Amino acid sequence: MNAKKLAAAAALGLVVTALGATPAEAGATGIYKNCTKLNHKYPHGVGKARAHDQTSGTPVRNFKHSTKLYKTAMNHNKGLDRDKDGIACEKA
Repeated sequence: MNAKKLAAAAALGLVVTALGATPAEAGATGIYKNCTKLNHKYPHGVGKARAHDQTSGTPVRNFKHSTKLYKTAMNHNKGLDRDKDGIACEKA
């Protein structure tokens, strides 16, 4: 965030984090510590655009399809996609 944006945020009374981002901007990055946190925003998980759930039961199909969100989440926590099927934190 540049100096103009910081001044504008301060003028609006917005809280700015140490990294220079407002809480809304910081939360929009898609960085989640664990599946519980990710599932609060995306209840059925986040997966690559063309991912398919690989399960012996009923596959999850209603996850958020977004390669960008998936890659962002995985860059910060590789454990979110334990079965390595291209869907992080999938649940029915």
